[in-house]
Amino acid sequence: MFAYTPLTPVFGARVEGADLRRPLTPEQAREVEDAMDRYAVLLFPAQDITDEQQAAFGENFGPIEGTRATVDVHKQRLANSSINDISNLDEKGEILAADDRRRFFSLGNRLWHSDSSFKATPAKYSMLHARSIPPEGGETEFADMRAAWDALPEKTRAEVRNYVCDHSLIYSRAQLGFDDYKEEEKKMWAPVPQRLVRRHLGSGRTSIYLSAHIGRIHGLPKPEAMMLIRDLMEFATQPRFVYSHGWKVGDLVMWDNRSTMHRGRAYDDKTYKRDMRRVTLSDVAPTLEQAAA
Repeated sequence: MFAYTPLTPVFGARVEGADLRRPLTPEQAREVEDAMDRYAVLLFPAQDITDEQQAAFGENFGPIEGTRATVDVHKQRLANSSINDISNLDEKGEILAADDRRRFFSLGNRLWHSDSSFKATPAKYSMLHARSIPPEGGETEFADMRAAWDALPEKTRAEVRNYVCDHSLIYSRAQLGFDDYKEEEKKMWAPVPQRLVRRHLGSGRTSIYLSAHIGRIHGLPKPEAMMLIRDLMEFATQPRFVYSHGWKVGDLVMWDNRSTMHRGRAYDDKTYKRDMRRVTLSDVAPTLEQAAA
C-alpha cells in the first residue's frame, strides 16, 4: 500500500504515499507495524498534521503514555496531554531563558537514550513531528541496537545476556551535573529495573537495551558496571549502526524504542525556535515480565 525506501543498508526507511491527516485502515496499520518490525525507524515526510491527528495516528499501535517526563510540568504550553513538547519554548511560545531549569533538563535529550526506559513499563514507539526547525543543527540520530547485538563478540553476548539494569532520569541528568529536583520529582523518577538484552516480540530479533538512563547493573560494583555500559554504548553507536536525520518541517519520524537508541544534536537554542512534538506509546509490560532473550 505504501512505498518504502531504505535510509541505510542496516535499518530505517522513508515512507511514500501516506497522508496522516486521514485515519489508517486496519490493513494499513498492520502494514506500518510490519514495516516497523523490519526497519525500526520510519520517516513520513511532508505531514501537515495537528496534535490531534498525530495522537490519532499513534493510537493505531497502542496506548499513549499518560505522563510527561519533564520538570515543571505545570508550565507546559501544549494543551493536549497526549503530546510531549520536545522544544526549546516556554508556556508562552517564547524561547526558554538560558538559565531555565527546563532548558538544562532538556539538554539530556542529547545523550543516547531510549524513551521512557526509566518507567516500569517503558516505551514501544515514539513519533516526533517537526513544526519549526532551526536553520542548522538539531538533527536526530538513531542507532540500531539489533545490529549492534548481532555484531558483539560471542563472549560479550554471553556475559551480558542476563544482566538487569536500573534506569532513572536522575541517572542520565547526573551525567550533565543536573541535580535541581523537587521531592515529588525524585519520587516519580525512582530507579526501575530493565533487562539489558531483549527479544523483540514482532521480529524475534535480539537487541541490547541501552540508554543514558542506566545507573546500575544488578550484581556488579558500580564502577565496573558503568564502565561496561560505556563500552557497550561506544560499540553500539559506531557510524555503521547510526542514521542521522536532518529535519524538514512536516517530517514525522517514528521509531521503535525496543530496538533503537536516539539522541538530539546541538543547535543554537538561545536564538532559534525548534518546535518538535512527540507521541509516545507504552509497551505491553515491564521488560522483566517479557520473555527473556
